[in-house]
Amino acid sequence: MGVDKIVDAAGVAKMTLYRNFPSKDDLALAFLEMREERWTRAWLWDEIRERADTPGDRLLAVFDVFGEWFTRDDFEGCSFINVLLELDDATDPVRVASAQHLANIRALIQELARDAGIEDPDAFSRQWHILMKGSIVAAGEGDQDAARRARELGSLLLERHGVPVSA
Repeated sequence: MGVDKIVDAAGVAKMTLYRNFPSKDDLALAFLEMREERWTRAWLWDEIRERADTPGDRLLAVFDVFGEWFTRDDFEGCSFINVLLELDDATDPVRVASAQHLANIRALIQELARDAGIEDPDAFSRQWHILMKGSIVAAGEGDQDAARRARELGSLLLERHGVPVSA
C-alpha cells in the first residue's frame, strides 16, 4: 500500500506520518505491536479467562472465541499470518516481527499446557497452534464451522495427553 493511500485513510498530512513513523516498516511494526496488545492480550486471552477456569477448558475456549470471531462482519483473518505469508524475505523486519508475535501466542498456549501438566508443553503448543492457525485460514476460506472442527480435534489432543475438560 502506498503512503498516499495511508495518509488519506488516516486523515493526516504526510509529514505527520513521517514524523511518527520514519518508514513504512516502522508503521507496520507499530501496527503489529498494537495488534498483539489489543487482539492477543486484551481480547483473546481476557475472553478465554472469562469463559473457563481450568487449563484444559481454557485451551478449548480458544475455539469458542474463534467461532464468534469467524462470524463477525469485520473478520479478516490474523494480521500476523497475513503479513508472514505476504513477505517472502525471511530477514524482513516486519516478517520477523510477525513470526515473533505468533511465537508469543504459542508461548501463552505453552503456559496453559504446562499448567495442565502436559509432559512436553513446547511440542503440545506447536500442535495446538497449528489447530489455531489452520482454523483461521479455513474460516478465511469461508468455513463457518472451522472453530468447531478445530475444537473437536483439540478435544482429542487433550484426551491423548490426559487433560481433563468439562463436558
